[in-house]
Amino acid sequence: MIDWRAIDTVLLDMDGTLLDLHFDSHFWLEHLPRRYVELHQLDEATQEVVRSKVLHEQGTLNWYSLAYWSRELDLDIVALKREIQHLIGLRSDALDFLKWLKLAHPRVVLATNADRASLELKLPLTGLEEYLDAIVSSADLGVPKEEQAFWPALQRVEPFDPARTLFIDDNPRVLASAREFGIRHLLGIKQPDSTRPEKELEEFVALDRFAAILPGHRPPGLRATKGDNAPEEEAHG
Repeated sequence: MIDWRAIDTVLLDMDGTLLDLHFDSHFWLEHLPRRYVELHQLDEATQEVVRSKVLHEQGTLNWYSLAYWSRELDLDIVALKREIQHLIGLRSDALDFLKWLKLAHPRVVLATNADRASLELKLPLTGLEEYLDAIVSSADLGVPKEEQAFWPALQRVEPFDPARTLFIDDNPRVLASAREFGIRHLLGIKQPDSTRPEKELEEFVALDRFAAILPGHRPPGLRATKGDNAPEEEAHG
């Protein structure tokens, strides 16, 4: 459980944490490869080539950059995303959690690997911006959250005390990076994509519902695995 008296800042991931990762998983692994083949009039087998090309960039800024993929694949990635934007949605009780945070008054910062083009698509559709004090994209900082250089760069634009910060992210590599930097309160996400099975996180506490960490709630939705630090494919954010 979280002692909210010890928290001044809440850093939140977007895709797979606040938003259901289903949209991104479906887009990058199904919709994009299929539309690439259709628009370039290629053999169906080329879909697997596209998937491999995308997955090869995991954990890099390229992986999260819509401009990069537009150039690499000679496609309008934003336009293709808009074709299935009806799949963009909040995870379970994310909105209730954000509303509680707004009343509780810690500083709430979206710390995302999603680039600005992704944010411009998703923020108006989800209403997240209303509940955030700041939004920082790794594209703005020039380094993804998986790398240590992200955290001091974030700290320069959005000062926070690692010992009094809660960070929630669905990506174990990102959580490990945050832990190495010294962020004390870390939480993972059990089921980032509502259409896929729950993930096993060996080193971090996994969160089922946000309600599990709010005052007055018992912790049945919180499962500790091998680590005692409250820390798919990776999300594109």
